[in-house]
Parts: sequence; structure tokens; C-alpha cells
Amino acid sequence: MSEVKTRAERIALKVRRKQRLVRVALGEEKADVVLKNADYVNVFSGTVEHGDIAVANGLVVGMADHYDGLMEVDVSGKIVAPGFIDAHIHLESSLVSPTSFARAVLPHGTTTVITDPHEIANVCGMGGIDYMMAATENLPLDVHFMLPSCVPAMAFEENGATLTWRDINAYFDHPRVLGLAEMMNYPGVMMGDRATMEKIVVSQAHHKKIDGHAPGLSGKALNAYMSAGVYSDHECDTIDNALEKLRKGQFIMIRDGTAAQNLEALMPLLTEQYAHRCMFCTDDKHPYDLLHKGHIDYIVRKAISLGADPILTIKVASHYAARYFLLNNKGAIAPGYLADFVVLDNLHDVNVEMVFKRGKLVYDGHEVEIAAPDIDPDILAGVLDTFHLPDVTPDQLRIGRAPLIGLIDGQIVTEDLGHAEGVDNGICQMTVCERHHNTGHVASCYVLGYGIQRGAVATSIAHDSHNIIACGVSPEDIAFAVNELKKMQREFGITTIYVTHDQEEALTLSDRIAVFNKGYIEQIGTPNEIYNHSKTEFVCNFIGDINRVEAPIAAKMKLAAGQNHFIRLERLHVNKPKRDDEILIDGVIENIEYYGLYIKYYIDVGSQILKAIEKNDGINIYAPGEKVTVAMKPTDVMSYDAQ
Repeated sequence: MSEVKTRAERIALKVRRKQRLVRVALGEEKADVVLKNADYVNVFSGTVEHGDIAVANGLVVGMADHYDGLMEVDVSGKIVAPGFIDAHIHLESSLVSPTSFARAVLPHGTTTVITDPHEIANVCGMGGIDYMMAATENLPLDVHFMLPSCVPAMAFEENGATLTWRDINAYFDHPRVLGLAEMMNYPGVMMGDRATMEKIVVSQAHHKKIDGHAPGLSGKALNAYMSAGVYSDHECDTIDNALEKLRKGQFIMIRDGTAAQNLEALMPLLTEQYAHRCMFCTDDKHPYDLLHKGHIDYIVRKAISLGADPILTIKVASHYAARYFLLNNKGAIAPGYLADFVVLDNLHDVNVEMVFKRGKLVYDGHEVEIAAPDIDPDILAGVLDTFHLPDVTPDQLRIGRAPLIGLIDGQIVTEDLGHAEGVDNGICQMTVCERHHNTGHVASCYVLGYGIQRGAVATSIAHDSHNIIACGVSPEDIAFAVNELKKMQREFGITTIYVTHDQEEALTLSDRIAVFNKGYIEQIGTPNEIYNHSKTEFVCNFIGDINRVEAPIAAKMKLAAGQNHFIRLERLHVNKPKRDDEILIDGVIENIEYYGLYIKYYIDVGSQILKAIEKNDGINIYAPGEKVTVAMKPTDVMSYDAQ
């Protein structure tokens, strides 16, 4: 009886929510949020339309000439588009945690990603999948999963785990699982390999999508691959191969990531004839590219600059991906769809100014603060302790005549260049060390095009098995790099250390930051702690732009003498009414720097020049020479003993 009652209560709650949606849509009740005066992309008509966009309970309830909202955001002169969708990515390849990844991509308008935990599963098996699902729970970024199909990627691989159809079958009923990820083992499909076919069959039994991975596959071989039930491909690097796959019924994921950039070659797909069968994906995208180039917004800008129609491009970046994955309430601005919006400056430059997720403003030009989900300690331990290999010696790595691999810039495919006799003329040695089962196995060859001239580089981020790969100019250098990588993982107990001088990268991508000064740690903490509660003067000045508060203003604020005082730019407010314990200082605008959504002011207050950042509301913009007042609070000041 209690179960019936509980079910009845749930239904009653949903009915009340539906009733409210109807009232808001009719204009009888205020919406939660209204985007006023919006020019929005209609993906169904392929046009830009004008009106107010009303949101209630995280859903779009209507577009009309006028709606009232509890919160109203004027987007006059801007373009509102559906949130962008990455159709295929390995989150692990961003080299940061899912939380940091979300912080990086939300400002670029990405509101949904479809990830394949193939990489972490090849290291940690089911524990890796469990970690990724836990680490993406309740983020302001929707993370859907395609289950890894090839763990290991090939039968001869020495990876960390093996997943059978029984292992992945346990995950298909998870609400965020959409299907079976890229079937890399296309030779196994064509040979009718039983283990491979079992994974396809079990996915189909759950009525799920099956993504492909078949670079260059053509003719009868492609027919055989597709006959098994593979619906898409993201490995097309020529228009001929893409068109053959599309004409035979596959959907094409146009990839433009860090290692593989196929957009230019596939531009002929971005036409009315073919685009409805296409999506954008990044596959692998590294931190620098995410922050400084962008995510899906970068692909959209690039496609438009190459001649693609802007509205059609936005449809590929959102609507068509949603349709393929049966995400039926995403990818459009229309009644009943999730209120996932990106506000752009215009349809050509596609600079993201605001992002809404389920009707909530999650980005407006400021750093995105996202709390990391709690993860079971046992799950976490399983993904941290993954290095199991003995130290390597130079003698193990010495080779004579060996195969030579040629690298191709911007591509993940390579060339067979025959053999080489040693390291010379741009050729270096590449070595793979098994790191999962303490076998001591190593293998070496030569590689041309890596660019290293001295020393060695080692990484455990190495598709698909993630054994340690090192490139260098001598066995001694390679052995040192491999052993040092092992030592770092053991001492720090983490899988990724990202070293950068770029403060934006550090603040955006990191869960915790360590600030070093001449080899010594000044402070370890979260991005918020490092930025807003700097423990030392060095950290305070090193991270972000800041004002030094000189003596006359320090005295007016009653700050302690004998200390150095600093205040962040965004803590100053120009021509705002005095609040609480703020002080007001008269000044004159000396110079401005325009950043679109924000304006940086340089204000002469007599004793010094103060810098302030204010949001550009399009109304209160001050020109050089104008008199203003600057408001700031003593409690926002960071103070340090003078040295």
C-alpha cells in the first residue's frame, strides 16, 4: 500500500509541475527566467527569430513577444543558440578531472558531452567506469556515456584489464548510458570474432546506439562492418571516405581536436544535402587548446570562417547530435526542451558571453565555480594505484637497426618509413614500457617527426593501453625519464600533474594548485583559496591581476601600518552606491580596455592608479576623462607583513 501511495505522490508532483508549465506558457504566471528581446536560432526553420524566451522548471515553455519572469536577462543585440554538444570525447584525454573539464568547457558554450571512458577502462577496468560515472554526477554539464567496446583495444595489447559483454551489460540500464562506444576492432567484426559480436548483440538487446571507428574502411569491408549494426564514424579524414560512409547510412562525426583535425577536409559535408547526418566532436582535446582555442565553439567558428552557413553549423553543433543520440529534449530552443542556451555576440565571431544550463546562468564571464562530487574512497583508490613496473636500465633499451615510424602533423595516422640504424637527422628512439602487471616488458623503435633534440619525454597517457611511452635521443635519457615518471606517481599519489605558467589554465583546470617560488611551495589550495585567500604576498601577486593599496588609501581604509595591502580588480566598484563598510574614493578615468562582456578601467585617484573590472551592461560605460567614484571594502583587502 505504501508503494502505491509513494507512486501516487510522485505522479501528483509531476502533474503539479506540468500544470505550472502550462500556466507559465500561457502567461498566467511568471516564468523562472526570461531572456528578453532575444534573437534566437530556430533549428527547425533554419532562421533567426525574435522574442522573449520563457523558462520554468528548467524547461523552455515558450517564445513570444512578451513574457514576465522572476529573473529577466536582457539579451538585446545578441544571438541565443542551443547549448553545444560534443558527440564523442574521452574526458580522460583532457588530462584533468571531470570537474575541471566542466569548468573549462562551460564558458565555451558546451552543455552536453558524450564520453567514452575507453582510456581509463583500459587501465582500471570497471573501476575506471565507476569512477567516471561518480565524478560526473550532478555537474552543471550533462555527461552521457557510451560504454567502451574494446578493452583491450586489440588482443595482443598488454593493458590493465579485460571487459567482456557481461561486464559492460551491468551498465546499460544506467540512465546516462546511451550505447556502445567506438567499435575499434573492425577486423574482429569482419572476422566474426565471438567476443566482439557479443558486445554488439548485448548493446542491441538494450536498444542502444553503436558508434564506429574505422579509418579508411571502404567497399565490401565497410558493408560488413555496418551490417553488424555500427551507426556512426568519427575517423573520416577524407571527403571521399566520409561520403561513402554517409551514403551507406552512417552518421559522420566531424572531428577537430588536438591530435586529429579533420574539419577542413570534411567541409563539403556542411551543406543542406549532408549536414543533417553530421555532428561535431573533439575526441581528444588538451588543456591548452580547451582554454585558448575553445571547444565545440572553436569548431563552429572555424567552420563559419571556412564558408559554412552559420545557422547550419549551429544545428550540427547541437540539434543533429541530439537527434542521433535520441536526446529528445535537447538541441533546440522550443517549448518542452531543456533550457540549455548559449548567448553569442553574433553569428560570425561566435564569442560566448553567457551560458544557461537548465535555465540557470552558469557562466557570465566570470570563472566557473563547480564543486567536485564526492567519490567513494575505494573507487578513488582503484584509479590512483596503477603503476606496477620495475625500474628500467639503459642496457634494456639499446637497439640497433629497427623499424622507423613517420609522424604526420595534425593527424593520428603514421607512415611506415622502413628501418633506421640509429638516432640521427631528426630521428629519435621511442620505447614502450609495460606498466600494469610488472612484467618488465619493453619494446623500442625509431620515430621521425617528434622534434626532440636532446633529453627525453615520458608519458603514461598513451592510447590505448596507457603503458609508458618515452621518446629521447639516448637509452640513458629515456631510462631516466621513465623511472622519474614512476617516482612522481608513487610520491604524489596522483595520476596527472599539470605544470604551467598560464594562470588562467591553472585556475580553470585545477582541483588543487601548488604555487612554487624558486623551488619552494608557497601555497597549496583550491583555485578559490589561491585567488581570494592568498597566504603570501608572492602568491597574491603571482595569481591574477591585482591592485597594491598605497599608503593614503590604506590610511583611509584604516588598514594596519607596516604591511603591504592588495585588492583584486573585481572587488572595486565604479559609480555604485556605498554599501556596508565600503569607502568611496573620487577619481578620473585615465584609460579603458574593452573585453566585450567586461571593461577594465584605469582610474587616477591622485595617489595612485587603480584598476577595476566592471561588467559591460551597454549603458554605464565611462570614457577617459570622466569623473567617477570607486567603492571598496577593507575586508576585501589581503595584507602581508612588509619584508
